[in-house]
Amino acid sequence: MWPELKARLLHAGSAHLTGDEAEEYIARSRAGPGAGGGGSVFFALDGHRVRLALAETGRVEIMHMGHGQALLRFEGEKYRGVLEKPGLHCPRQAYVTITGSCIFQCRYCSVWKHPCPRRSIDEIEAMVASVYPDIDAISLTSGVLVDIREEEQYTIDVVKRLLRFHLPIGVSIYPDPMTPYRLRDAGVAEVKFNLETATDRLFSGMCPGLSREDIWSALRAAVLLFGKNHVFSNIILGLGETDGEMAACIEQLCQEGIIPVIRPLTPGGELVHASPPEADRILAISLIHESLLHKYGLDPRQALTMCPACTGCDLIPGRDT
Repeated sequence: MWPELKARLLHAGSAHLTGDEAEEYIARSRAGPGAGGGGSVFFALDGHRVRLALAETGRVEIMHMGHGQALLRFEGEKYRGVLEKPGLHCPRQAYVTITGSCIFQCRYCSVWKHPCPRRSIDEIEAMVASVYPDIDAISLTSGVLVDIREEEQYTIDVVKRLLRFHLPIGVSIYPDPMTPYRLRDAGVAEVKFNLETATDRLFSGMCPGLSREDIWSALRAAVLLFGKNHVFSNIILGLGETDGEMAACIEQLCQEGIIPVIRPLTPGGELVHASPPEADRILAISLIHESLLHKYGLDPRQALTMCPACTGCDLIPGRDT
């Protein structure tokens, strides 16, 4: 039941929250699908979770009944579950955006449209300390404030400060081919370098000024350094790719020892009026994803940090299925 329900909820994308006061359960984001929005909640059912952006109205209602107990109403059905308290951004992790602005203007992204200042290292350390020890991991992501190399060095300085918490640290930034070596030397446990699109053609149209070849080079090097099941790449589903193109991209990543994270499009940036993929398509691609992960011996359940460990925004084979 869960994969089908989650696919329909991911297509819906948002929920209106009713019932008892629930501020402690609301997560707010400076990057990712929720950037620039009014917050989101994580609804969990039988150990599985989904992230839903908050909206004034919509097809999904979550009634908070107090102390995290919640009733989800959707498509005429009711589901009793819980609201999970976020650590920072998501449950059980301190997932921190270092720089909430970007010199690049990827068409699907809202970060450059809603810029926020870079956080100081002291501020980030204090944020992590505020949720420690009620977290299992630290995850860092970032826009690009000045240039790619400067952003990487600042991220490394953040990592070095956060090593004192003795938790696995995952990093997702835009890389050059040597980035994985420097991140590994700094003490990073896992990396996520995002190819973003299923094809080179879509990437050139969606991410002007960025190099997909550099991302591929960094991903391949990272597998040798961090190992299978600890290197990830987001691919957005719903940017105009065919199912065959998505399957080919998933297989190429799996062949290289990289776990794909298939992210249903959250309309934003210049694509704010686009439609998210239908639930049936999310499920169909998930089945292909699951089959190819198994074929190449990859297991997202081994992930320690970031999106594969959270699962809120994506259908993750092995964790959701």
